[in-house]
Amino acid sequence: MFIRTFGWSFATTIAGLVAAGLIWGAQGFGVVLILAILEISLSFDNAVVNATVLKRMNPFWQKIFLTVGVLIAVFGMRLVFPLAVVGLTAQLSPSTVLDLALHADHTAGGLTYAQHLEAAGPAIAAFGGVFLLMIFLDFLLGEKDYHWLRPLERPLERIGQLKAATTVVALLTLVLTAHFLAGDHAETVLLAGVLGLATYLTVNGLSSLFESSLEGAEEAAEAAQQHAHQGGGATAVQLAGKAAFFLFLYLEVLDASFSFDGVVGAFAITDNLFQITLGLGIGALYIRSLTVFLVRKGTLDDYVYLEHGAHYAIGALAVILLVSIEYKIPELVTGLIGVTFIGAALASSVRRNRREAELEEALDREPVQLGRP
Repeated sequence: MFIRTFGWSFATTIAGLVAAGLIWGAQGFGVVLILAILEISLSFDNAVVNATVLKRMNPFWQKIFLTVGVLIAVFGMRLVFPLAVVGLTAQLSPSTVLDLALHADHTAGGLTYAQHLEAAGPAIAAFGGVFLLMIFLDFLLGEKDYHWLRPLERPLERIGQLKAATTVVALLTLVLTAHFLAGDHAETVLLAGVLGLATYLTVNGLSSLFESSLEGAEEAAEAAQQHAHQGGGATAVQLAGKAAFFLFLYLEVLDASFSFDGVVGAFAITDNLFQITLGLGIGALYIRSLTVFLVRKGTLDDYVYLEHGAHYAIGALAVILLVSIEYKIPELVTGLIGVTFIGAALASSVRRNRREAELEEALDREPVQLGRP
């Protein structure tokens, strides 16, 4: 399963690094490799969260996630999207933006492409920060089957029973961020943050609207088999498809939010747009493969606190994005925080599984011990 899931990622990595070496030499090879590693380290928590959504999709949409989704992730989010952001924020024509991206020494309004993208940083950080914050808050304030940090999570679940609690907290956080951290960019930060909130509520709301379709897909399929001559099978496929489609959109926006800091931070390593796209694209492929691997291995069911760790890492990333509006946060810090939360959650899951195994073993021995004279 491991080779089947990651094989094409390995093959793409080899091809991409060979191409980088041939086109840009040893330096380009090293830059692309570093960027790929950077993307993987920053987005490991993204794979865990993706897996919680992907496991609810049927095999067809899981394949879509690995094919069409990869194209969107690599070319859409890591190539086209930054170009669009620069064009919108700097009010430049597509041809001008493309010229800036292809020629690192060209300027428009006195700024290079990398500088324009950096200038768009407050808007990018506000949009992505609020979107990720909503994911974290929905998990933290929502009901959970298991509690990792019980003293914190149980009281917050009660607060989450208030309608729109997550939206209120996110809006208050956005207002405080705009007031204390945005400075002259306060209006831009507020607008971008509201757009991030609206995007989350829209995409998540649409996926929730069809949630019942996914939950009832198996029952519909069984009914379709009994009434195949009435065309029930097509209805079951359509229902599952609608639900999976909006979940797919949700995953793509989530991936975009995770890619913001990587795309912006990549310009600290190189200003070559194609090196950035290739390096981050290779990293994105591994995140996709890891997501599918977690689903097919049932890792989230075996290690129940992994989902908690991933969401706490998302919350930390949301805070980092919002703080980065005013202060520069090294990418190493971002990556280490995510890995720390995931590692701690995995360790807690292993200890829990060991305790449960020991308890089950003790219960199995107990009748034998009681039967002794």
